[in-house]
Amino acid sequence: MDTSTSNMEPEPSKANRNLLHIHFVSSTDSPEFARLNWALTHSSIIGLDAEWKPVRAHQPTFPTVLLLQIACRLNSDESTQEHDKSIVFLVDLSEILLPSIYELLRDVFVSPDILKLGFRFKQDLVYLSSTFRSQGCDSGFDRVEPFLDIATIYSHLHQKQTRRKTKGTKSLSFICEELLGISLSKELQCSDWSVRPLTEDQRTYAATDALCLIEIFDFFQQRVAKEGALGNLSEVSSSSLNLGLKQILREPTSSTIILSTRFCEAVEMVRATATIIEYPQRVDGIGEVGASFRKSMDYMVLQIVREYGDKIVLTETDGKPKTSKRKGKRKSSTTGFKCKEQRVYDTDEWHWQGPAPWDILVGGDGSPKFLCDVMVEGLAKHLRCVGIDAAVPHSRKPESRELIDQAIKEKRVVLTRDAKLLRHEYLLRNQIYRVKSLLKNDQLIEVIESFELKICEDQLMSRCTKCNGRFIQKPLSMEEALEAAKGFQVIPDCLFDRNIHFWQCTDCNQLYWEGTQYHNAVQKFIDVCNI
Repeated sequence: MDTSTSNMEPEPSKANRNLLHIHFVSSTDSPEFARLNWALTHSSIIGLDAEWKPVRAHQPTFPTVLLLQIACRLNSDESTQEHDKSIVFLVDLSEILLPSIYELLRDVFVSPDILKLGFRFKQDLVYLSSTFRSQGCDSGFDRVEPFLDIATIYSHLHQKQTRRKTKGTKSLSFICEELLGISLSKELQCSDWSVRPLTEDQRTYAATDALCLIEIFDFFQQRVAKEGALGNLSEVSSSSLNLGLKQILREPTSSTIILSTRFCEAVEMVRATATIIEYPQRVDGIGEVGASFRKSMDYMVLQIVREYGDKIVLTETDGKPKTSKRKGKRKSSTTGFKCKEQRVYDTDEWHWQGPAPWDILVGGDGSPKFLCDVMVEGLAKHLRCVGIDAAVPHSRKPESRELIDQAIKEKRVVLTRDAKLLRHEYLLRNQIYRVKSLLKNDQLIEVIESFELKICEDQLMSRCTKCNGRFIQKPLSMEEALEAAKGFQVIPDCLFDRNIHFWQCTDCNQLYWEGTQYHNAVQKFIDVCNI
């Protein structure tokens, strides 16, 4: 059902619309690798990200990086159309010989002519360095410069707008939502990146994660240019930087700007007026990117690097996995309960063992009821859409004890992806289930099958997706809906001349109606649940 406060699916992001050029690189003999080598010599801005399969907490090793994402923003004269400006490369580190690309990446990481963008990339660099060292690249990677963290960009923009510093580091999806107005799904972040071939969803997810870094930088660059935060330097056109010194001085506007700018150093004057010589690329296309033709950053980007740029430098301590300092488990402060033995759970083999608390045989009413923790909140909305009672914790970040108390009091089964909660199984006997699937649709099917739930078409869209309440059974007329919505909800004018019935939630009073979104949702869950 449609509501005036619920949003339709977000419009595909600019990043997703631009994912026209994704190259999967698994060999140095492939055309994709030659394209990567070319793109790196014709780009002055790249976005970096990495994916790996997590290791268990007790293992004193770093995860092995399985995929390196490199989004290249081609220089303006290398692309013929707007959508040609960005190319994303997915470098398969599980297949490619790492020593064969080590020098190439090391050169890129420290090249002064390429601005590297990342989000909390230091951890990625530590894991990358460890992965390459394990394959015979003794020194690994110890630095990335010039570098600009997307979290730093957001902090500067937020501080200018609110004149207050941001509290804590926001997530990348939060930053994309606020700056670009796009929804960046992170559901596949914890998928198994060691399985080949990667799914199409995994490739798109990985490429989007790298490309959105460039999109955020573009937003930042436009904001800096608009506000004139770098003074008159932004007024020097990039074309004038290729002129000789005599030609620049003949241009009255350019010469005035350059000679009157206090921030312009001699080294940048030399760089701006130096003759650029094109060297032939190596035939094998491997390594020595610095010796290939590469343009310097344009002047605007160079000034942003000077003002906001940073670098990542790894120390000897960074190269050593940190081991847990805890000597043993703290004794539980919970009174009235006692765990007789320590139970070790293999979370991959964890299965539901009933009966559920709603089972009639144990005094229940026969109606399934779940409590979805913060890790599976999306699953809660899907369950509500198919008519299942699915609550969420009362507080935003509940302690384990709060979650347990709510589940026991309301006779619900806790759904979670947090393996740590399984330790409390002795408190929640037959009231906790670890969801194994990552995607919401798959999670929904998993729960339906594990608990043998019966879903019929009449149940679809029978609960409020906002608060989990039931609907008033009698539909409201347009007049009744207008009266109920006064001072609470706005009904779109386009519905006035249509013969439409409305439903209202018994708990939060939210109004719903059968619009396009309702019919699309019904059809979706008919297909997902195979009704």
